[in-house]
Amino acid sequence: MLDDRKLAVLRAIVEDYVSTNEPVGSKALVDRHNLGVSPATIRNDMAALEEQGYITQPHTSAGRVPTDKGYRLFVDRLSQIKPLSGAERRAIETFLAGAVDLDEIVMRTVRLLAQLTRQVAVVQYPSLTRSSVRHVEIVPLAERRVMLVLITNTGRVEQRVVDLPEDIADDRVANLRAVLNACLDGCGLSRVPETVADVPERLPPEDRPVAVTILSVLLETLVERHEEKIAFGGTANLAAADFSIGLRDVLEALEEQVVLIRLLGETGGLSGLTVRIGSENPYSGLRGTSIVAAGYGAGDRELARLGVLGPTRMDYPVTMGAVRAVARYVGQILAGS
Repeated sequence: MLDDRKLAVLRAIVEDYVSTNEPVGSKALVDRHNLGVSPATIRNDMAALEEQGYITQPHTSAGRVPTDKGYRLFVDRLSQIKPLSGAERRAIETFLAGAVDLDEIVMRTVRLLAQLTRQVAVVQYPSLTRSSVRHVEIVPLAERRVMLVLITNTGRVEQRVVDLPEDIADDRVANLRAVLNACLDGCGLSRVPETVADVPERLPPEDRPVAVTILSVLLETLVERHEEKIAFGGTANLAAADFSIGLRDVLEALEEQVVLIRLLGETGGLSGLTVRIGSENPYSGLRGTSIVAAGYGAGDRELARLGVLGPTRMDYPVTMGAVRAVARYVGQILAGS
């Protein structure tokens, strides 16, 4: 366990290295930080930090840079995550509130995170398996054709055209719609099959063939559309980053959406931020990067996750503050939509 003085030296090294991208020497620490000790003491502290694996010397006679272990201790001992300014918070809220549907919310969130952090932003769509039914609409299109629309509490909209086995009058369609919404309102999508099993029995005999057809399409939609989806942006920010492994490896990992989905899924729950640094990432192509992620959702129920990916040399207080704030606003917008 490091004492407070060595922690202060490590914090100063991390901050200077993130700011300058240059190895940090003892003279720079004396000049830039009021550590209250002599240069000799700082050199001794740096030697102790290096011996314990928190910093390393990339070249002979050069200054020191943080290791993954050093970044981890820095993040774990952060006394404060940098909050966004009032103007930034208002701009985020206004920008996200202008979205008209879930796709636009996700894409606006990606743009915001990439701009705020100057990293690659990754946003997971709310999973259908974690969603519930908000409304079911059946829209007559022709004599034997209707549009089935499923709207979830997370803003996802699934539409299917259904060919019916027989003609059905508008008032009978309206009755079927009312019955479906009465039993499915607020129903978790995983429970829809069992919930609608007896719906045909609640209808007049002449409407049951149409109901069975529409329900079969509804259930097929849930099976076909259960896959996880993500969006990411800001890859141009990688051009200005430095990686201990090749940029090509990072880009290849980003193209593998399954990797990103798993990575977000492994970063914890809605209770707070998760930071995974360098070698803590299980995927070899991302071991020169750090992931800062948070869950978003309605109330205490997580719907999905979002975060940013960048080099281990990132401004963690700013990045963590931005991810936390955006996740909160996205959750509020989805809860109120």
